[in-house]
Amino acid sequence: MLSNHLQNGFETAKMVWSRLPNAEEGDHEDTGLLRKSDGSGVESLEYEVVENHAYWEEQEQRGKIFVGYYVVVKWFFALLIGIGTGLAAVFINLSVENFAGWKFALTFSIIQKSYVAGFIVYVLINLVLVLSSVYIITQFAPAAAGSGIPEIKGYLNGVDIHGVLLFRTLIGKIFGSIGSVGGGLALGKEGPLVHTGACIASLLGQGGSTKYHLSSRWLQVFKSDRDRRDLVTCGCAAGVAAAFRAPVGGVLFALEEVTSWWRSQLMWRVFFTSAVVAVVVRTAMGWCKNGNCGHFGSGGFIIWDTSDGQEDYSFEELLPMAVIGVIGGLLGALFNQLTLYISYWRRNHLHKRGNRVKIIEACLVSLITSFISFGLPLLRKCSPCPEADPDSGIECPRPPGMYGNYVNFYCSKEKEYNDLATIFFNSQDDAIRNLFSAKTVHEFSAQSLLTFLVMFYALAVVTFGTAVPAGQFVPGIMIGSTYGRLVGMFVVNFYKKPNIEEGTYALLGAASFLGGSMRMTVSLCVIMVEITNNLKLLPLIMLVLLISKAVGDAFNEGLYEEQARLKGIPLLESKPKYQMRKMTAKEASGQRVVSFPRVVKVADVVSILQSNRHNGFPVIDHTRTGETLVIGLVLRSHLLVLLQSKVDFQHSPLPCDPRPGSRPIRHTPSEFVKPASSKGISIDDIQLSPDDLEMYIDLAPFLNPSPYIVPEDMSLTKVYNLFRQLGLRHIFVVPRPSRVLGLITRKDLLIEDNEESDTVELQSTSVRIRQGDTSVSTGSWDAERPLLNGLLLQARTSS
Repeated sequence: MLSNHLQNGFETAKMVWSRLPNAEEGDHEDTGLLRKSDGSGVESLEYEVVENHAYWEEQEQRGKIFVGYYVVVKWFFALLIGIGTGLAAVFINLSVENFAGWKFALTFSIIQKSYVAGFIVYVLINLVLVLSSVYIITQFAPAAAGSGIPEIKGYLNGVDIHGVLLFRTLIGKIFGSIGSVGGGLALGKEGPLVHTGACIASLLGQGGSTKYHLSSRWLQVFKSDRDRRDLVTCGCAAGVAAAFRAPVGGVLFALEEVTSWWRSQLMWRVFFTSAVVAVVVRTAMGWCKNGNCGHFGSGGFIIWDTSDGQEDYSFEELLPMAVIGVIGGLLGALFNQLTLYISYWRRNHLHKRGNRVKIIEACLVSLITSFISFGLPLLRKCSPCPEADPDSGIECPRPPGMYGNYVNFYCSKEKEYNDLATIFFNSQDDAIRNLFSAKTVHEFSAQSLLTFLVMFYALAVVTFGTAVPAGQFVPGIMIGSTYGRLVGMFVVNFYKKPNIEEGTYALLGAASFLGGSMRMTVSLCVIMVEITNNLKLLPLIMLVLLISKAVGDAFNEGLYEEQARLKGIPLLESKPKYQMRKMTAKEASGQRVVSFPRVVKVADVVSILQSNRHNGFPVIDHTRTGETLVIGLVLRSHLLVLLQSKVDFQHSPLPCDPRPGSRPIRHTPSEFVKPASSKGISIDDIQLSPDDLEMYIDLAPFLNPSPYIVPEDMSLTKVYNLFRQLGLRHIFVVPRPSRVLGLITRKDLLIEDNEESDTVELQSTSVRIRQGDTSVSTGSWDAERPLLNGLLLQARTSS
């Protein structure tokens, strides 16, 4: 009989799970790229260096002094990013903790006379804070809604989303986070802080905001998407370091979770930025400990210090700890699927009705949260205070409006406390501190913990996706620590050992839920160790993270990957799909290729740009024998700049003089760079006269003469790895070549700098090239190479 019931239960669970939408299913028109009706869109970033004539001219003018200056400015920007993100985090935390502290202090003082009046005041304060947050987002900065981590992860993966890194998004993120978190919603400020750091880094990289007249020419050094990518990576790490006061965790978070390309030089700058954030936050908290900041700063640099908790563990405890990992994987995967389902419905049905519906929805969620957090503790009976332990430093009950355990809420006697109010009618940071606390055995009942788990889990699912800045780190920690403490209560009662602490299991539960939902391992492990100051629990945290991630991966992808796919952000994951092994480059490439001749008519350029949305075009030329040659790749953004400036128009349809230096380059590489998180120039913005349309442009000086090329029968798996690891935007698919011009090995790439700065020696046994040596024979094959490659070779050998 029991086996039949279990089988029926499993079948029912499978049927319910199958009805939830999978991220790979659904209407592709709705879940495709971000729709233009929102005023938003996605576009690939150009991380490849375009080595055209303007690039080579600029490189020739740069000396060692400029290279040194360039490196110094990068480190200076890393310093500014750390200081700016640290100050923004201090301001957000100071505001949130003071709003929450004033709210609870005022409410506790009023409920001494009337619980009804206290309830009304509590609800109104929360409603005003949430209303201010959602109004800022809907009316001023729509891109600041949500955590922002999926969008930043997409940016570092090579996708630029309009509005994500603008100045108004930064302002909306900061003030919106203060309202949403201070208003008591089931969300956190850690994800928005990552987005805040990325916005600060992007704005510094482009010299500020020109729209709001907050720009400086002295800061406009890094114009390329590659340099901005490195700065945004520093900003992401700074955001995590500021949110959790975990500098090493911030570095590992940037490496593991958000960035797709990593270099050793970038590691140093990210590490330096996180260290600067730690110094700024510690300095601010040291100043605030003297009472200068109200309710802020009492927690110390370590957020939830558990160093005085359980010091050792036995082998028998590994089984319940593994069970915590399994529970975290299951609840984390279910959380991802439920939020995906609700976000899908919310986007396609609810939020289509306009900003007024978004405001009403956020206010309703605020009212429901306030009703539950204030009303449920009223239904719970108070418990008598335990015998006071002078060594613990814990007071029961705690004074009204102060920090600590044992909240006296709706209790008839003085020496009683309400365990449900200790975690529900409290700020999230204080609730987690109470759940992690040691020497508080039997403070919480199983009924109260289970009630809080069910209600807060439901609130977190419903709140995620509303039009306010929302992070999921702190809600995940609260959910996980609740069921972790439940398991800890069972272990304490079963093993009856005095050294077992329920708070230790609460910490492991928090790590397991975050691992089961976000699927992070190394960075999350270090963050949990840094925020708790307990290195002894490192092996246990590693255990539950590995188990929870493995269980969660069996059902769906991580939270950020699921939300990125729902928002239409085309992420390229680190591992190609299995189906790509059976496909070739030719099968995956587009069948219709639009190309330009070397000298093209302006009217033809305008017509092609208007008739399609391609961002890269092959440029074709012909040899003297009539053979067709692909001489390079020209970008849509470069063509728009040429059409707008008009300085390169010519009357003749013939190519310009191929000799180097015969034609001045009127553009610098920075002129072709699109501003970050911006739409850039559109073909509709360019005004051309009939005479302009009859003129010609020679594209040779402006194209990329050395794009990446793969043969048509290369497997799509190899193409995918090449595309992602190099950060490409376009790749040419060509027929298999008929001849080999040479072969490069590792030895050919080992270059030594001799004492003479102008001498470069290759370590090949057959090739030694020195500057000014014109005796190197290029052979007759130069005539058969692409024309622009020959021009560049002449320019470099003659200079």
